[in-house]
Amino acid sequence: MISEVFITCAVTGGGGAPKHKNVPITPREIADSAIEAARAGASAVHLHVRDLKTRRGVLDLDLYRELMHRVRDSDVNPVINLTSGEGCYIVLGSPNEPLPLSPETYMLGALDRLAHIEELRPEICTLDCGSMGFRGEWLMANTHGAVRAMAKRLQEIGVKPELEVFDMGHLMMVRDLVKEGLIDNAPLIQLCMNLSYGAPDDLTTLMALVNQLPTGSIYSAFSLGSKQLPYAALAPSVGANVRVGLEDNLYLSRSRLATNAELVQRAIEILERIGVRVLSPDEMREKLKLKVHV
Repeated sequence: MISEVFITCAVTGGGGAPKHKNVPITPREIADSAIEAARAGASAVHLHVRDLKTRRGVLDLDLYRELMHRVRDSDVNPVINLTSGEGCYIVLGSPNEPLPLSPETYMLGALDRLAHIEELRPEICTLDCGSMGFRGEWLMANTHGAVRAMAKRLQEIGVKPELEVFDMGHLMMVRDLVKEGLIDNAPLIQLCMNLSYGAPDDLTTLMALVNQLPTGSIYSAFSLGSKQLPYAALAPSVGANVRVGLEDNLYLSRSRLATNAELVQRAIEILERIGVRVLSPDEMREKLKLKVHV
């Protein structure tokens, strides 16, 4: 059990067009929601941008510039964590005729996926540490070479990677990155539970992952969907920090749609009731030895 945690609010995600009206789409909406989450007590905000026509996640520098400008010029100062997860999706044509690939395939070079990170220099960005299949013909493709190239470049520019782990094999990649000296200071790891065909969110699986973490890791754990808030209570008991937000869960209760600020507030209420204090953004920066670039 740990007595202090940081809370990351995952504001919008990059999946398909959301049906819930509270999921922000435009840079202004995403920034406003992130700012509200920070005012509610989030230590960090995890940000994607969405194409304004398709409403799906996209790597668009103009959208990221506007988003970052709005958050950085606000009256709050959360740790900013940008995704690097766009540009790694392969969609096969069909089970029997995989080629040609579907037009929905969206693949970029490893360093091209960091274009917004290079320019805008957030304190943290995500780094997916392996490949996995989703429903239908969708594949998330992160080769060993691509992950290593991205880790090396992030190390060079001083942006801390949050290493995304969706199953045990991804954690083995994390261990290799640490052994190879590609991760500075304590590795920052996100245990992503209950995604389709990734690690389930039962306690046995969670503890199996925790028990394989590199020595000295700082880590968070979250569950997709209805167990997001229960995981806010569970995480500190296994040494983990907390993540909530509309990227992963749309509901405050079974019939009540949430906002990001409400999810943060509810997580803080849960944590306070079990005697866990939430770190401020500056305390999180100190804990993780983050480099502030602006």
